[in-house]
Amino acid sequence: MAAEIVNPRSASGTDTEGTQEEPFDPAFALHRGGKMAIQATVPLRDKDDLSLAYTPGVAKVCSAIAEQPELVNDYTWKSQVVAVVTDGTAVLGLGDIGPEASLPVMEGKAILFKQFGGVDAVPIALATTDTDEIVETVVRLAPSFGGVNLEDISAPRCFEIERKLQERLDIPVFHDDQHGTAIVTLAALRNAAKLTGRTLGDLRAVISGAGAAGVAIAKFLLEAGIGDVAVADRKGVVSADREDLTDVKREIAELTNKAGLSGSLETALAGADVFIGVSGGTVPEAAVASMAPNSFVFAMANPNPEVHPDVAHKYAAVVATGRSDYPNQINNVLAFPGIFAGALQVRASRITEGMKIAAANAIADVVGEQLAADCVIPSPFDERVAPAVAAAVAAAARAEGVARR
Repeated sequence: MAAEIVNPRSASGTDTEGTQEEPFDPAFALHRGGKMAIQATVPLRDKDDLSLAYTPGVAKVCSAIAEQPELVNDYTWKSQVVAVVTDGTAVLGLGDIGPEASLPVMEGKAILFKQFGGVDAVPIALATTDTDEIVETVVRLAPSFGGVNLEDISAPRCFEIERKLQERLDIPVFHDDQHGTAIVTLAALRNAAKLTGRTLGDLRAVISGAGAAGVAIAKFLLEAGIGDVAVADRKGVVSADREDLTDVKREIAELTNKAGLSGSLETALAGADVFIGVSGGTVPEAAVASMAPNSFVFAMANPNPEVHPDVAHKYAAVVATGRSDYPNQINNVLAFPGIFAGALQVRASRITEGMKIAAANAIADVVGEQLAADCVIPSPFDERVAPAVAAAVAAAARAEGVARR
C-alpha cells in the first residue's frame, strides 16, 4: 500500500475549487481521489513475470496453502495487513455520521499505520450497526488479515464487539479508541509522576467520560497500579449507589473509586492528583484550582479541551491535551502502529494486557533525558517510537506465550 496525494487540478471530473463560487480548500484538495492506493511489490514486465505472479505459478502456492494452512502467512500478505473496521457511529467528534462519511478517517488511519509502523491496512466501513452482524462480518473477512483494528464504533456496543471477536478469532483484535488512548495516557502519566518524584501508586485520578476511552483508561490504570481512580459521566461519579448504571458502568463502579466518592465531577476533583478528560464539556476553573498541589491535567477533548491549557497551567505541574498545537499531545498514533507491527512480527494470537503495558513503558522510555513539564510524551513524529513499541510488544508476546514465531 502506498499513500497517494492526488492533484485536484489534474483529477478527473469538474473542479470548482478556487473559483468565486467555492473558495479553494486544501483539505478537499488533498482528499480528492482518496489518500491511499494499492501497489504491487513484484514486477509484471513480461509473460514470465505474469506466469509466476498469476497462473500457472500461483496454483502451486495455493495448493501448498491448502495442504498446510499456516503457510498463508509466508506466501501472502495476510501476516502484514490489518483491517481497519468501523460502522461510522462514533467518528472523531462528529458522532454517528455513517459508513460512507467515515471513510476519510479510515483511510487516514490506514496511512498512519503505513507511515509510522510500516504496516499495510485496509479501511472497511460496514453498512450495519447491529453488533452480531458486525461480528459475523469481521469473522468472515478475517482469513484475509493478520489483525483487526476496530475504530470509531460507539459505546457500549464497542465493548461487546471487541470481546466477541477476541473470543472467535486467533489474530489480534484491538479497539484503538479504547486501548490506544489508554496506553498513551499511561505513558504520559508515568513520566509526569517521575518528573514530580512520585509513582502511579501515589496518585488519585478522576476521569471525565465513561465511554470507550474512559472505561478503558480506568481499567488500564488500575492494571498498571494507580492508587485510585474515579470515573464520572454526565450525571456525576460512577458509584455503586447509583441505580441508573449500564452493565459496563456497573462493572466500573465495582472496580474503581476506592475512596467512595459520589456526586459531581467537580466534587471528585477536590484534592485529586490527576484529571483525565475524554468527554468534552468544560470543567470550571474553581474545580481545577481545588486539585492537589503538583497535579496533572490531561484534557484530551478535541478541538476544545475540557480545561483550556492556559487555565490548567495556573494550577497543574503537567498539562497535556489531544491537540497537536500544544505540548504533550496524547496521540494514539504513538501506540497502534508499533503495537500491530510487533504483534504481526511474532504472529501473535491476541494482544494481552502485558503487551499493552510494555507498549506504554516503551513510549514513556523514549522521552528519556528530555523529560520536562512540556515533554512527558514523545512527538508523534519521533522516529524512535514505533520501533521501540514494536520490539517491546513482540518481546512481551513471546514472554506471555501468545507469539507463534
